[in-house]
Amino acid sequence: MTKIVAVTACSTGIAHTYMAAEGLEMAAKNKEIEIKVETQGSIGAENELSAEEIENADAVIIAASTTVDKSRFIGKRLIEKDVDEAIQKGEQLIEQSFNASVYQGESKTSSPFNFEDEESEASSTNSQNKSWVQVVYGHLMTGVSYMIPFVVAGGILTALAFAFGGIDAEGELASTLSDLGDTAMTLMWAALGGYVAYSIGNRPALVPGMVIGLLANSMDAGFLGTLVGGFLAGYVILLLRKTIKLPKNFSGLLPVLILPLFSVLISGLIFVYVIGVPLTALNDGLTNWLEGLTGINSVLLGMIIGAMMAIDLAGPVGKAAYFFGVASLTNLGSGEVSTVMAATMISGMVPPLAMALSSTVIGRHKYNNEQREAGKSAWILGLSFITEGAIPFAVADPIRVLFSVTIGASVTGGLSMLFGSGIAVPHGGFFIFFIPGATSGVLMYILSLIIGVVISALLVTFLKKPVELQGTEGKEAI
Repeated sequence: MTKIVAVTACSTGIAHTYMAAEGLEMAAKNKEIEIKVETQGSIGAENELSAEEIENADAVIIAASTTVDKSRFIGKRLIEKDVDEAIQKGEQLIEQSFNASVYQGESKTSSPFNFEDEESEASSTNSQNKSWVQVVYGHLMTGVSYMIPFVVAGGILTALAFAFGGIDAEGELASTLSDLGDTAMTLMWAALGGYVAYSIGNRPALVPGMVIGLLANSMDAGFLGTLVGGFLAGYVILLLRKTIKLPKNFSGLLPVLILPLFSVLISGLIFVYVIGVPLTALNDGLTNWLEGLTGINSVLLGMIIGAMMAIDLAGPVGKAAYFFGVASLTNLGSGEVSTVMAATMISGMVPPLAMALSSTVIGRHKYNNEQREAGKSAWILGLSFITEGAIPFAVADPIRVLFSVTIGASVTGGLSMLFGSGIAVPHGGFFIFFIPGATSGVLMYILSLIIGVVISALLVTFLKKPVELQGTEGKEAI
């Protein structure tokens, strides 16, 4: 029997990772192919592939928007695509994998800044199947996926400190919680810079990446400065590995002395004296612009963010909006809330909640049993800010569903900005509403969500045909 092994991974390691695995498993079942999928989610690798399973596989599929170590797949037919393709085009990926080229190691043509040699162990996303834009995007996503837990933990701990000790976090417990939150929020810069660099240059790049991340924070270069610093550190490591050749007897000095020392020195000097100052100015300008937004300007920004969060259901466009929201949050002081991050999160909750409302309450007759069951899960996914919960509905009816949820999400984003609601954390969904200090303007924030969800649900219910009439469109033309 034909056998395939696969690995799935997304930026947050929550929804896309497991939906992609399910998509591949269902596609393989339809084609009567044996498959095992390793998921690299937020809690680590699950259903791990053994060396024997890899050896016996006829092909390998990697569906990921972050870095996946491909060294164990050398000598196997391998195809590497974005995680979304496994969700929507599982059968196509399986067919393509059998015609894929045999993986021999990292490609040297995908990135315009690739300095790797034949012995490089870098676990970058470079692949003949990916453009350099996808490669850069993969590095960025890797860094963000490791950063988000620090921001979530730090933001919630800071909010709890204010809940127990007031605005000045007075008292031993409140002070301790505040210190823990501040520490987590500081370490997020090291995580972001370090793991962007790691995605490019593997373990040796962690040191300069983390150092530059903390340096960017100290220079107030913010989110953008840390990202640029991470890329700088990663490619400096690749350049050093390409240029420094030592006799075998001294090769042990390379990872413990030479690479850490010279990578930190070179990337640090470049950052401080060349790119750090303009990036700090750019970050300050962005922060001042966001703080100065009022009236129609803020509403328009919220509507754009809302539309971006829904138009591809947390795909590349949605993630770009999410990065913008996170950047606005990380540029603020401890305990401050971001209206942009608030608009981003609340808009991302609209698609799954709207489809849940439509499929389980107001438009049940327009959905089949499987979709109604998916609607029950979409309630939880939506409340948890997992936009991907609407994907099963969009796959079945993309034009009506995406149009409807984009309208509602855009309205919600605009209302959230109009009401001035803000949040102090980048994730958590409805559950952060119960944490004092984590959200400002809670009642109007919830109202924004309800309005957008109802608009989208009514719209998609009106546009969809009853389930018994679906699939008849175009039959007259046949």
